[in-house]
Amino acid sequence: MARRRNQVLDAAVEVLGAEGLRRLTYQAVDTTAGVPTGTTSNYFRNRTALIDGIVDHLRALDRREWESFAAGTDPGDADELAEAMAAFARHATGPARARTAARFALFLESTARPELRAPLTRGRRTVLAWAADRVRGFGSEVPDRHGRILLDHLDGVILHQLAFPDDDFDPAPEIRELLGGLLGK
Repeated sequence: MARRRNQVLDAAVEVLGAEGLRRLTYQAVDTTAGVPTGTTSNYFRNRTALIDGIVDHLRALDRREWESFAAGTDPGDADELAEAMAAFARHATGPARARTAARFALFLESTARPELRAPLTRGRRTVLAWAADRVRGFGSEVPDRHGRILLDHLDGVILHQLAFPDDDFDPAPEIRELLGGLLGK
């Protein structure tokens, strides 16, 4: 039962990320998931419930992915941090493109549905704490602020790469320059 529900939610994320909120229909999700017609509506009785399910599912997927990334990333200096952030951006706009696009679509949906903001914000807090810890270790005098600036920049870089793909995408030099400015190096 949980496996089928996750299958439906994975497909819903794929549809949302690839085709947008307007194309997020039960039929599109059922087709993408390869499940019988009506399966999605059995799990999610209305569109609001489906979107809420996607938010929760994305948060769980992102948490697992971020924990794995953070555990495997212990940069020794600001240059290594820039490289790690650039690798994350390349992953978010490459293999995880649909999930990233779905997340941004939900950010925009939260302007019309403010109740989505709290669950979308919870995952960001973990990432902000990680970024603050890293820049603190490299000498930041205001690590919470600098960590937020770094992540806001990363969000912008990722959004632009999604919207205007560049075959030569390499955000590392800009991230390195930003960190140099923030850390006074």
